[in-house]
This record gives sequence, C-alpha cells and structure tokens, in this order.
Amino acid sequence: MALGAGRPMLRKHFALIALAIVAMNAAQALSEPADTLSGLWRSLSTCVRVPNEDANSEITIVFALKRDGSLLGQPRITHSRLLGDADAQKAFVEDAVRALAKCLPVSITDGLGGAIAGRPLSIRIGKRPKETET
Repeated sequence: MALGAGRPMLRKHFALIALAIVAMNAAQALSEPADTLSGLWRSLSTCVRVPNEDANSEITIVFALKRDGSLLGQPRITHSRLLGDADAQKAFVEDAVRALAKCLPVSITDGLGGAIAGRPLSIRIGKRPKETET
C-alpha cells in the first residue's frame, strides 16, 4: 500500500467525528440552561434564524426577559433596513418577530435570570449585503 493511500478514508472519519461533536455541542447548548450572557446569546443565535436568506434585510429587536426566561412586555423594533416591495418587507418583519418568539422562553439559570430580568436586550436578525469598495 502506498504511503497516504488510506488518508481519504481517514479524513472522512475525522469529518464524521467532527460533525458528531458539533451536533452534540449544539444539542448540549440547547438542553442546558444558559448561565452567562455569552451562553444566552449562543442559545438565541442557535435558535433564531434569518427568515429569508435572499431578503438582504435586517431588523433589530429590543426586548426584556423575566427571571424565568420568558418575554417581559412587548418587543420593540429599533432599527430596520428592509428591501423589496411592501409585501416582502411586511413578511420579513413578521417572520423575524416569529423567529424570536419561537425561541422564548429561553432556558436560563436563576442567577442569570436575576441579573438580566427587566433589562433591555437586543438582537439583530437578518443579513447585510456584502459591501463593495468604491
């Protein structure tokens, strides 16, 4: 057998192992309550997805959570850059708000809940188009 002949198979195994580790970490992040702000953002970014990849629109939503991770009050839209016709813009906003709502309540520890309860949090949902240099 020539040197390196088994490497493609070895690479395939490493790729499968890496994929399994990533999947386990994602599942673990979703199953364990967040105990830090970075854990909270990791959990939300895993859950909240861009509603329409092709829209190139973006929206920032400010919201507050209760101690238990559920929504406190009404979320507010503080920034939007919406592209497309009126129907596409409306659909993007509705989909973005729905994407955040489906992730709530977020699983957080009592300590983190006490620290963030009632404080404004913001999340940007969407995709910025690539800027071109002029």
